[in-house]
Amino acid sequence: MDGMNRAEQIFSIVNGLALVGWLLLIFAPRWNWTERLVHSALIPLLLALAYLVLLVTTFGRAEGGFGSLAALMSLFRSEWAVLTGWIHYLAFDLFIGAWEARNARERGMAHWLTVPCLLLTFLLGPIGLITYHLVRLVAGSNRPQQS
Repeated sequence: MDGMNRAEQIFSIVNGLALVGWLLLIFAPRWNWTERLVHSALIPLLLALAYLVLLVTTFGRAEGGFGSLAALMSLFRSEWAVLTGWIHYLAFDLFIGAWEARNARERGMAHWLTVPCLLLTFLLGPIGLITYHLVRLVAGSNRPQQS
């Protein structure tokens, strides 16, 4: 397969899938397909399914564990453990980004205010979430709009 091992192939597929979700959130937040693929949680759930499959099929094959920093570092010497952990990040960060976009829309925030938050959530996870809450606070959008 052109010198690309299975882990690398899965890495490329999940990264592409997550990137599609992020691009839809940033550039087409109200588009029907964004609703279907991201806001419905379909893409995050597909990533979660990949996570589950890798966890079940590779768990216990690597040394290390979660009991100490040294054990965690040992665990993450395995490409499969790193890939599984990476998919965990992809799924949760995209899920949080979708929540930010929906929450901002419910509160009547301009989408352009959420774009930096989404980018930070995509790149730095928790920093984006903190930024979103700060932007929401400064923008005075702490309550959902009344219908």
